[in-house]
Amino acid sequence: MSYQLNEEQKMIQAMVKDLARDAILPTAAERDKTKEFPSAIIKQMGELGLMGMTVPPEYNGAGVDTISYSLALQEIGYACASTAVIMSVHNSVSCGPIYRFGSDFLKENYLKPLAAGEKLGCFAMTEPAAGSDPAGAKSTAKKDGNSYILNGTKAWITSGKNADVVVATAYTDKGKKHRGISSFVLEKGMPGFIVGPEEDKMGQRASDSTSLIFEDCRVPAENLLGEEGQGFIIAMTALDEGRIGIASLSVGLSQACLDAAVTYAQERVQFGSPISKFQGIRWMIADMAVQTEAARLLTFNAASMKDRGERFTREASMAKLFASETANSSAYKAIQIHGGYGYSKEYPVERYYRDARVLTIYEGTSEVQRIVIANNTIE
Repeated sequence: MSYQLNEEQKMIQAMVKDLARDAILPTAAERDKTKEFPSAIIKQMGELGLMGMTVPPEYNGAGVDTISYSLALQEIGYACASTAVIMSVHNSVSCGPIYRFGSDFLKENYLKPLAAGEKLGCFAMTEPAAGSDPAGAKSTAKKDGNSYILNGTKAWITSGKNADVVVATAYTDKGKKHRGISSFVLEKGMPGFIVGPEEDKMGQRASDSTSLIFEDCRVPAENLLGEEGQGFIIAMTALDEGRIGIASLSVGLSQACLDAAVTYAQERVQFGSPISKFQGIRWMIADMAVQTEAARLLTFNAASMKDRGERFTREASMAKLFASETANSSAYKAIQIHGGYGYSKEYPVERYYRDARVLTIYEGTSEVQRIVIANNTIE
């Protein structure tokens, strides 16, 4: 890797790599089979400071830069995509908006336990009829004295079943379209807060995805995040950061595919030679290596821009688009190189293939990323 890391970044990468390979990777296939949420691992990650990585220490975070966060997520993604997406959602679209837009009250009561890893967070914007079009949402929040009354249904919420704290969006003024969306911080147990059924997913099966239903859910007015009508901006800002997280996860998964393909190609003998000697296989591995490294550098570029305080919307979308597509391509090639064995659960590439597929869908589809990139490229 040509990117120059400083000593702190190298130390964080080494620490998380040890954790990922020793504590997460060995049980990833079993969790995929049982759909068991990695609660004990998430607790351990919280104790190591991985659940509030870019949050300043005064709010119980680790206070590290976004490059370090990306490196950590790449290592977790290498070991288990399910665990990595839980970490990404918690850090970027749960802790992130509360830190950036939250009042002192919200930071004290929600950000501190989230960043310490004592509570788990999630983000609820997607609805059954509003995925790529968040302005098409139907959830509403009406002011009622010192409270807001929320009604609506959110869909495909990562960690929805296991999270303690939810950053959710709802219309406070439908007539203003996306400028009428507001954000709120909810906690499980609020009256009218219902966790819906869990999806039975193709991949990333140890990460739960559920519906969240609000039926006259009473939320204290002090739990409004930012100001009324600021919800769309809050969500888009959070998603910029979230796309760096998903790009990082994708890079880790792509690297796992590459390493598995190389190992297998060196061991598998056909026509009297390891298949790693055949030009057709070598070129596939070369393409995987190039694309994985390019995805890594695009991700680091977006992370560096964020750390410098520059606008990074376009670069985050570029990284997310390319890295997620690369993870899918690498998983495809890894299975092809494994031949029939790649189609079997005996080898991890079968799980990698299923885990990779959703990367081009959540946190903004590849098509939405292209819209964002074009809008920020063409004046």
